Amino acid sequence: MIDCMSEQKVRVRFAPSPTGPLHIGGVRTALYNYLFAKQQGGDLILRIEDTDTQRFVPGAEEYIIESFRWLGIRFDEGVGYGGKYGPYRQSERKDIYLQYVHKLLDNGLAYMAFDTPEELEAKRKVIPNFQYDASTRMKMRNSLTLSPDEVDTLLAEGNRYVVRIKVEPNEEVHVHDIIRGEVVFNSSIVDDKVLFKSADGLPTYHLANIVDDHLMEITHVIRGEEWLSSAPLHVLLYRYLGWAETMPAFAHLPLLLNSEGGKLAKRDGDRHGFPVFPLEWHDPKKREVSPGYRERGFLPEAVVNFVVLLGWNPGNDQELMDMHELIELFDLSHCSKSGAKFDYEKGKWFNRQYIQKRSNQEIAAMFIPVLESHGIRDADTDYVEKIVGLMKERVNFVPELWGLTTYFFTAPTEYDEKTRKKRWKEDSAAQLTELIEVLRAREPFDVEGTEAEVKSWIAQKGYNLGNVMNAVRLALVGQGIGPQIFHITEAIGKEETICRIRKAIERLESN
Repeated sequence: MIDCMSEQKVRVRFAPSPTGPLHIGGVRTALYNYLFAKQQGGDLILRIEDTDTQRFVPGAEEYIIESFRWLGIRFDEGVGYGGKYGPYRQSERKDIYLQYVHKLLDNGLAYMAFDTPEELEAKRKVIPNFQYDASTRMKMRNSLTLSPDEVDTLLAEGNRYVVRIKVEPNEEVHVHDIIRGEVVFNSSIVDDKVLFKSADGLPTYHLANIVDDHLMEITHVIRGEEWLSSAPLHVLLYRYLGWAETMPAFAHLPLLLNSEGGKLAKRDGDRHGFPVFPLEWHDPKKREVSPGYRERGFLPEAVVNFVVLLGWNPGNDQELMDMHELIELFDLSHCSKSGAKFDYEKGKWFNRQYIQKRSNQEIAAMFIPVLESHGIRDADTDYVEKIVGLMKERVNFVPELWGLTTYFFTAPTEYDEKTRKKRWKEDSAAQLTELIEVLRAREPFDVEGTEAEVKSWIAQKGYNLGNVMNAVRLALVGQGIGPQIFHITEAIGKEETICRIRKAIERLESN
């Protein structure tokens, strides 16, 4: 377990950007934050990072909130939930950030830069691997190289500028990471990142998150490994703003990897045919539709169980865990440092397990719309539940039940030719004609009793058990598939069983 080092209530946050759909990696990050918070008796905050106005996508915020609602990940405060630390959209906190921009400028820890995009591009052509930092800043057009009068003139003329952090070179920056231990960076690798843009009056991710984390009293920042390179900058910002003593603990999660070992991306899903988003996403800009786990037929608890094990283990061999068990078992120290390979087939396995764990009534309710889409309307609910009980162990997804249960709802009109040649013998018609009378006299028409009576009749007649049963299956199903024969006969009933056998005799013998 994590020692929180004080009696302060654990507060963690998930802060997505509304620049598109929620990636499955984001789902994992939010899930880990949720489990950690619940286990520690803490709070999870939903904060929306919408300061990148150029990349904003309409509908993305609503999509993110709906995704978590479907997955069962509930936030304690934030966008859509409220709370005393709001507002929780960064675009609504402009005035808050501005006072800290001025604080950094006044203390000489940041500076205004007036370089145009063209000027920056020109430098990149002249200086290989150009980085705006201590080695180049004095060659640029900023408040460090310009006189106060020149700066005032540029501001009065309405010239656009950015505020950059002033990073001193060759200092050791220590980042304590719960998962990776002590990580030491040299400040020389950290460039003078942009913290604020006058063009829209908004901060960048770096400043906004530090200010929000401090003011919202965030105790732990659990995020993806891709943000580890930003950690030294964030540590410096905490120090520059005088908040070093209240800096949250960091935990950087391992990357999600594709089958080739690279970072899992949407194109991997497109190439291999699996979703990388929790819900189906309709891109309003590209007019493209991307698949989602919900629409593919995944149960939310299966997705949660599948995703949580991508980079974490409970410390034992247990694989199936509901949310309550996950909260009890979750421990950040059991997170892997190395990347976690994404295995979609394993995800399907989890879904199969959770379909079996759901009641027949629940699965039947999900299956009835599938039946209706195939023209089976007003199906008896009890009957559907019975069929689901027979067949749900055979499917990864509820819609797959249709392909395996069609014959329970409609009598076969065709008979698989390969099965007919193999299973329909010369004496099948005669034997099944006799069997009809045995079945007609059977009462009750249950599984165990009917099976015992039919097998006794076959033995008395000296018939081959396999030949008779295979012919009956062909007659009832139309091919050589399905559960135990007498489960089928009991489900469809005596009259339907006899009708199908009689029809098969007529058609197969005429052929």
